[in-house]
Amino acid sequence: MGAACIKVTKYFLFLFNLLFFILGAVILGFGVWILADRSSFISVLQTSSSSLQVAAYVFITVGAVTMLMGFLGCIGAVNEVRCLLGLYFAFLLLLLIAQVTAGVVFYFNAGQLKEEMGNVVVELIRNYSNTSASGEDSLQEAWDYVQMQVKCCGWVSFSNWTDNAELMNHTDVTYPCSCEVTEDEDTTFLLRKGFCQAPGNSTQGSNDPEEWPVYREGCMEKVQAWLQENLGTILGVCVSIAVTELLGMLLSICLCRHIHSEDYSKVPKY
Repeated sequence: MGAACIKVTKYFLFLFNLLFFILGAVILGFGVWILADRSSFISVLQTSSSSLQVAAYVFITVGAVTMLMGFLGCIGAVNEVRCLLGLYFAFLLLLLIAQVTAGVVFYFNAGQLKEEMGNVVVELIRNYSNTSASGEDSLQEAWDYVQMQVKCCGWVSFSNWTDNAELMNHTDVTYPCSCEVTEDEDTTFLLRKGFCQAPGNSTQGSNDPEEWPVYREGCMEKVQAWLQENLGTILGVCVSIAVTELLGMLLSICLCRHIHSEDYSKVPKY
């Protein structure tokens, strides 16, 4: 009965580590995507924020360590190698400590990260132009994409766009195209960028923001609302990962103890 339980534990640990190897590949790929992406809001932050670049390298490192850990766990479980299982346990413990530390650091620096993100977006809006260079154009398109998808305008509110000198220099009602209010049933998606003139617009000598046909709510509130709605899911995923790692540590210890006892039981007695 004991041998059967150990055999089940061994192969369960193998499957567990195979999933860990796949998870590590996903985390590593996510980190690479943050550094390489040029078509979403990530590119806006990644270019101007050192914190996001550091986070990307952390993801890559954690992903690589997780893949190595899964590999060691698979080999150690199948071949019952105590050394590899010991390394696997150590890596898993370090990974768990790193995750808890990262969570604590993020919690106590959430305000600073929020402020840094706001500064990046506000600066982008202030310098937004219809005649931008190719590098800046990709960042502007990324922000246009965010405003259209999230259905928001500006960071705090649509009034952030009044800091854009090029936009406010227009003598008629002109607004950011990506902020325009659209019908909910409109399923077509065509990226609108640059500045648009209001339909039926006539020269009135100034560009009045109150007449812009745009969303009034800023993207910051939308992001915060999304986080509040999905906070339970995010916490559930984090707790599930921690419990899974603790289970892996427990299984590796059990298998290590079995291998140790087996080694002594196989010693010839005279």
